[in-house]
Parts: sequence; C-alpha cells; structure tokens
Amino acid sequence: MSHSPAPQFGAIIIGDEILSGKRQDKHLPKLIELLAARGCTLSWAEYVGDERTRLTEVLRRAVAGNDIVFSFGGIGATPDDHTRQCTAAALGVALQPHPQAQALITQRMQEMAAEKGEAFAPQHPDNVQRLQMGVLPAGAQIIPNPFNRIPGFSCRGARGAWLHCVPGFPVMAWPMVAWALDAHHRDLHQQQAYTERSVILFKAQEAALTPLMQAVEMAHPGIKVFSLPSVDHPEYGLHIELGVKGKTAAIAPAWQQLTEGLHRLGAQFGPELQRQI
Repeated sequence: MSHSPAPQFGAIIIGDEILSGKRQDKHLPKLIELLAARGCTLSWAEYVGDERTRLTEVLRRAVAGNDIVFSFGGIGATPDDHTRQCTAAALGVALQPHPQAQALITQRMQEMAAEKGEAFAPQHPDNVQRLQMGVLPAGAQIIPNPFNRIPGFSCRGARGAWLHCVPGFPVMAWPMVAWALDAHHRDLHQQQAYTERSVILFKAQEAALTPLMQAVEMAHPGIKVFSLPSVDHPEYGLHIELGVKGKTAAIAPAWQQLTEGLHRLGAQFGPELQRQI
C-alpha cells in the first residue's frame, strides 16, 4: 500500500508592490515564527505578482498535492485583487456567494454606517462592490477576521491540500493564520518539532567536508546536513557553519557521526550552536 508523504507547509505571497520593492514583505518571517511556536516548519515559499495567469498556475501547483499553504494578499474586491478568482480556476470550481461571508461583510458595513451616523444603504454601489469579497470558490470555508470581520477563506484540493487565503494586511493576516493553524492543523503541532545543531569550523574547505556530509545523510534518512560558509562574519571571520537539522528525536546520532568525522579530519572547532526550528 502506498502512503502519501507527510504534508508540508508552504507560503504564497502576492502583490506587485512586493516584487517592485515598494513594500517589504513581512509575512514570511511571521509565518515561520507562527509555525515554530507550534513545532512546525516552513518548507517552501513563492512570491508572485498580480497577474492572473501566473497566479492561477502558482495556486494550481499549491493544491496539487497534500501541502498546507498560506496565501497572503489579493482577496479584496478591487481590479488588482485576483486571489479568489484564481483559486477557483486552480481548483476547477465556480465562484459563488458564501452566505456566512456575506453576512459578516454586511454586518461590517452596517457598523461602518453607524460609526458615521448614516443609514445603511445595502444597494449603494460601494456596498454592492464590498459584497464581492464574499463571493468565494465553491466549497470554501471562512477564516474569521478579528480586525474588521471581513473573512479570509480556506479550500481543499483533490489530494488533501489545504489552501488558506488571508489578506495582505499583517494586522489581519497574522491572527487569521494563527486561527487556521489551531483550528485545522492542531494534529500536526509538535509532531514536526525540529532541531538544528551546528558547529563553527575554522580554516575548513567545503569540498573536503562533502563526503562526510553525504555519509551522514545516507546513514540518517530524514536528516539534512547543511554547510553555511562566511567570509566576513563580524565575530568569526572566515569560517563554515556545519550542522544537521531534522526531527528532534533523530538529531543525536546524526550529530555524533558528524562530529566524530570532523575530529578524524582534524577540523578546527569553534562554538557549537543549537536552536529549535
């Protein structure tokens, strides 16, 4: 019997303003932080602009397997917001009014009118346009928005993928991501707890270390061996940080093999480092 690989976490960050440098992305480091707090790690990330054909293809790849993907931006109702439409196209489903989403948007519009001391006019063109944010891919579930009620949405792919679409505004997006992680993926919390353990090596050459790195990875499936050379570190100067990372329970034997091999090579050891990732 074949088994699907364990789901991985991914990110799609959308917007021409990110690619042009007009705005700096803040979502990627925050998503890494939110995942780490739950013992999970980010496996991949992709940036894409506000272009429908390319965005649809990115989303189609995201939902093709069983990954858990967070998409940031483009879920509004202005001409440069395409995430709702492209998600529907990627999944091969129709867009349709989502009753709960539209009820929440209507509630928000009523609150906005009350704050201004105005009567709520549901047929006003602005309000009709706002309701488009509640037209979602068929089968979507909403993600509550604690900031202004206007929800994000989650969709499932045919092979089990999750696609969670949230706004580009950090004040809205980050609590929504946290909610989705806790509401839908609590079973994965801590199951993917990872540790990274490494050592600073002085006067080392990556070519000489490569056979040892390959041997450790071959002996310990699921463990990654990494090498991070630096030529101008403010504290260590010219050095290589060499280490292993993987599930916490499997790190110790891989680390032992790595350090024993380094001693045999006569490596010049600097400080050892360890962190949870």
